[in-house]
Amino acid sequence: MEAEEQRFPILRQVLLLFVFLAQTWAEHEGYSVVEETATGSFVANLAKDIGLEVGMLSWRRARVIFNNNKKHFQLNLQTGDLQVNEKLDREELCGPTEPCMLQFQVLLEEPLEVYRFKLLVSDINDNSPVFPEAEMTLKIMENTLPGTLFPLKNAQDLDVGINNIQKYTIYPNSHFHVLTRNGSEGRKYPELVLDKALDREEQPELRLTLMAVDGGVPPKSGTALVLIDVLDINDNTPEFVQPHYHVQILENSPLGSLVVTVSARDLDMGINGEIVYSFFSGDEEITRTFALNELTGEIKIIRTLDFEKIVSYEVDIKASDGAGLSGKCTVIIQVVDINDNAPELTVASFVSSIPENFPETTIALFSVQDRDSGENGRMICSIQEDVPFTLKPCVENFYKVVTEGPLDRESRAEYNITITVTDMGSPRLKTQHNITLMVSDVNDNAPAFTQTSYTLFVRENNSPALHIGSVSATDRDAGANAQVTYSLLPPQDPQLPLASLVSINADNGQLFALRALDYEALRVLEFGVGAADRGSPALSSRALVRVLVLDANDNSPFVLYPLQNGSAPCTELVPRAAEPGYLVSKVVAVDGDSGQNAWLSYQLLKATEPGLFSVWAHNGEVRTARLLSERDAAKHRLLVLVKDNGEPPLSASVTLHVLLVDGFSQPYLPLPEAAADAAQADPLTVYLVIALASVSSLFLFSVLAFVAVKLCRRGRAAWMSGSSVPEGHFPGHLVDVSGTGTLSQNYQYEVCLTGGSGNTREFKF
Repeated sequence: MEAEEQRFPILRQVLLLFVFLAQTWAEHEGYSVVEETATGSFVANLAKDIGLEVGMLSWRRARVIFNNNKKHFQLNLQTGDLQVNEKLDREELCGPTEPCMLQFQVLLEEPLEVYRFKLLVSDINDNSPVFPEAEMTLKIMENTLPGTLFPLKNAQDLDVGINNIQKYTIYPNSHFHVLTRNGSEGRKYPELVLDKALDREEQPELRLTLMAVDGGVPPKSGTALVLIDVLDINDNTPEFVQPHYHVQILENSPLGSLVVTVSARDLDMGINGEIVYSFFSGDEEITRTFALNELTGEIKIIRTLDFEKIVSYEVDIKASDGAGLSGKCTVIIQVVDINDNAPELTVASFVSSIPENFPETTIALFSVQDRDSGENGRMICSIQEDVPFTLKPCVENFYKVVTEGPLDRESRAEYNITITVTDMGSPRLKTQHNITLMVSDVNDNAPAFTQTSYTLFVRENNSPALHIGSVSATDRDAGANAQVTYSLLPPQDPQLPLASLVSINADNGQLFALRALDYEALRVLEFGVGAADRGSPALSSRALVRVLVLDANDNSPFVLYPLQNGSAPCTELVPRAAEPGYLVSKVVAVDGDSGQNAWLSYQLLKATEPGLFSVWAHNGEVRTARLLSERDAAKHRLLVLVKDNGEPPLSASVTLHVLLVDGFSQPYLPLPEAAADAAQADPLTVYLVIALASVSSLFLFSVLAFVAVKLCRRGRAAWMSGSSVPEGHFPGHLVDVSGTGTLSQNYQYEVCLTGGSGNTREFKF
């Protein structure tokens, strides 16, 4: 057995595939099997002929496919043998066609290969010749010359070749012998030859036995009786106008359609000239398909024609006159094919689901055939254009549906592919077959947050486990690949105790504050959150979360000055000559909150003499409200309230001691309660107060001495010059006293002598 196997790349263009289509399959010489072979009988070892090991047949999913879709044979995958699956009847499979050749393919699916084989079903001599009629009657004129031929009806033998009829014999043969003639289609028919003249008076009737013998071993035969009636002279036999008729008729012609009208004539007169038409042969197929009008010679259809079953008919017509003479003609009826068979599509293999992102993949393998012939049997295969698939021819009549590239389930998860097979007949017939392909999911999409960053707000002093917001991510995949799990990412600052501040629900992305937050300690909390799917491998993404802590009014104002540390109170000195609006002191306070919670206002709650002092609400400055008088008490105690603008507002109070003095030269006299407190004060504070008072006193005395010396020098100069000094005020000189005393700012003092007082040691400050 010779094997020729050729393949071509499946990625070539379809045009090149059609050009080389004749070389795309492996074709082997045919096998042969005798009809009526028992089921299970060995035919051939296909594995050996293909060149494969037996174990590869199962792995490559080998199958045997016959063109008529019948399972005459089966492939044993364990041995690689082709075995008979059912008894074969050659006459049923092929009828008179010789040789009886069955075509089949061996299909290997992984990878795809198709091997084409031919199998010859050999005939055995299992049918005997049978005459259509058991008795034939011939009327022969007695004056018939020796050598005249008389056609006889031929026998039928369903076998073919040597097993068909090979010869005819006749006995007894004292007046006749028989000749075996070959017909146009290879059929043999007998002709009776007159050897010796007949004499009706001597023998009016002869009985002969006609035997048909086939060529089988042993040969089989069939017989028929030939009754010869010797007639008086009828010297003209019917003659057809033409010995052969050739007609064509469409296979879809309606019943009763006229095929042809045969015509014969007889020169005799009377009963010898009356012609009757009949089928010369009693072929059952012909008599069931056509009807012959014995008077007119019209041949009509009485059964539907089918080109795919019988292409042509050879009909022998006999014309007989009243005296028994007859003539013969042959009508060849050619059945014309019409496009009455739609293409047939058979799916050999089909994959219902493939993963997305796969490269070029074969989805389906199918074969097509059309039982019509010529243009009616030519076919075109196609699929719709809106799908990412292409149709590629394989071997012979096989095609495969292949993906054009990787598929994306997120774009489309299901495809309905319609395969259309159209023939080239007129009108065109088509067959459609639908296949549904599911695209399974692959984890190729990472979860995506709805926002790249989230800003959440939470007010400080929140309750633990407070829900402060949520993050959300979606995944375009399906199933476990789309199940998102949320988590907190490690902070960039390793010292930030993120795990103790916030937590996230792994299932829904809800964020919770684990403990109370303090705006003054932590105003902004930034951290990353991750979203991971449950695919393999898992994909993830991240987003930034900013938690802004909103301030709450939880801090009371804190007074920086004057100090309220339990030491000796600070007493502010105010000269009695101070003008209204004189700055006594300034209360300085701060608030740990922010915004309006840190806006401070000042208010004088309580004073020893109401109306003597006032406090500016916005800056905390304590100033005199009017001129001081001798009647005003020397010691004053002011209670100042510092309040923020929060809701509810918080406040703090501070006590301010003010001592009215006639001049800064007056010794500082502590308040009785201050003296009592000073006894218990810290020694260091006492030392500082004493040092401050000493430095201030020394500075004041120095200024006074300096002014007195200057005045004395100017007086002496004026006296020496003999000039008179006018009465009135001396020009005022401003002396800057900075950083002395208990005042927090720099102040200027005007020093001058009071004119006309008569006392040169009196100064005005």
